Amino acid sequence: MGLKITLKPCERMIIGNAVISNAGNSDCNISVENNTTILREGSIMKEKDAYTACRQLYFIVQLMYIDQQHLSKHYKSYWEIVSQIIRAAPSTSPYIDEISTYILSEKYYQALKAAKNLIDYESKLLDNFLSSSLYSSSTPKHAVLS
Repeated sequence: MGLKITLKPCERMIIGNAVISNAGNSDCNISVENNTTILREGSIMKEKDAYTACRQLYFIVQLMYIDQQHLSKHYKSYWEIVSQIIRAAPSTSPYIDEISTYILSEKYYQALKAAKNLIDYESKLLDNFLSSSLYSSSTPKHAVLS
């Protein structure tokens, strides 16, 4: 029995190396009969949206999941960004450890889910920084994220 997926109108997803979209005006039911990578639109990050270090890490893990032909390149990028994140924010270590454990076990989808938690944590760190008294309210938020 395959995995049953319902795509809403105009919703997209990645199955294997293919982008599937529902071009119709109503829900579309799809059944995936074999074992392949699947990533729904809500979990897909576009490269332009990887504007922080932790978002870049998520994007790299996403590439590991959907583009396994180039794993060595993605691994290299992953460990470079991990090093930068740990240096900048040592408190991210538990999140990085969890993601890395999944990566080393070749459980890329689970690593992707764990990377979402890292993005949430990064967002809290940035919010705390932006609301702290050490931060000048005259500095625009986008200047901090650049």
